[in-house]
Amino acid sequence: MLLFCLEFGEGSVTGDMCEDLCVLGLVEYKRCLYYENGKKVIEARWRGNPVILKSKLENFSSYEPLGILDYQDAADELSPLDVVFYATLEVSRMNSALITGNSSGSLSRLWGKKLKKRDKSYSRAELASLWSLLQQEEYTFLRVLQDLSTHVAKVLGSCGHFYAVEYLSAGHAWDQNIFSLEEVAVPRLWTAREMVHRIALSFLDMVWHFDNDFTHKLHLCDIKPENFAIRKDLTVVAIDVDMAFFEPKMRDILDQNCSSDEDCNFFDCSSRCDPETHRCSPRRRNSNLQVICEKIFRPWFSPTLLGAKAGLPLQVELQRAVQECSETDGGMEEAETDGGGGEGAGRGSDVHQRLLSILNRLLQEGGSSGERGGAWEGKEHVHTALNF
Repeated sequence: MLLFCLEFGEGSVTGDMCEDLCVLGLVEYKRCLYYENGKKVIEARWRGNPVILKSKLENFSSYEPLGILDYQDAADELSPLDVVFYATLEVSRMNSALITGNSSGSLSRLWGKKLKKRDKSYSRAELASLWSLLQQEEYTFLRVLQDLSTHVAKVLGSCGHFYAVEYLSAGHAWDQNIFSLEEVAVPRLWTAREMVHRIALSFLDMVWHFDNDFTHKLHLCDIKPENFAIRKDLTVVAIDVDMAFFEPKMRDILDQNCSSDEDCNFFDCSSRCDPETHRCSPRRRNSNLQVICEKIFRPWFSPTLLGAKAGLPLQVELQRAVQECSETDGGMEEAETDGGGGEGAGRGSDVHQRLLSILNRLLQEGGSSGERGGAWEGKEHVHTALNF
């Protein structure tokens, strides 16, 4: 971080955590969690609270500079109107579905709380720092969605090209509960199994909102325990969204030449190969729900882990629903392209509702405090969809 702080001292970079990092010593390095091809993920403490620092590239100079700065004198400041257009272009280049309807507020949303109420010009260091952040798809994704969804990690601050997100303990495939349940803030009477059922409900909540809350569906193409975490209230959070794409980008990725269906697999997102055109269908064949059922729910609710309880009627019903879910192509993803009436859409929606019903009944049967999964009580979902 020495070179980085030198750049801050020279006025080349800035951000709402720079002074704490480089002057006041309030950001304490703990350990490196990941480092490959320039990408860094660091565990640290900021003002006593655990955070994760991230950057896609190691050095600030590795990012493409903002072209408009080449035509400004060093002392000049740029108005927000001069740069919102450039910021919007960069967001559009990465993913058209990330553009909000209110362009006048988009820059402050991408930059953070410090500038949300600000009406004066932005300095060169501020614009250069923001531009380096905008070139990191995960930063843009998290920053735009954090006010729209509880299921993505919160961006807490930034300095230059590094940004800090909330520290959450990731899941692990080797843990039978996937997540550590020791530090959750829930009633002590809840058993580990009750907490697992509530986490499963949160997964279903996340799937439904990612399918319905935005102008385009949001596809998760790298679903594994390590890419999710839980908050203390058991809310499931996507903490690694490098492989998350809205529908337009997903179609571009899948629309490739092929000789068989195997050529149409993009990690956890797949489509079918047309034998006549030798092109993959741009429409995803499987769904977020299907992959979560296969990779998360099946290990969770397997008879091996349930032991003697595996033969109980509701547990058997849950195992069958999870099995059906993991084998249902299309799932809820078919609704838009089939006009909501496709066979895949019906099956996916039905199994989603079955899982909700069974999990809520299991909570009731387990003698929980009468709560039934929050927003998932009943079949109707009350929400404020924000299209952008």
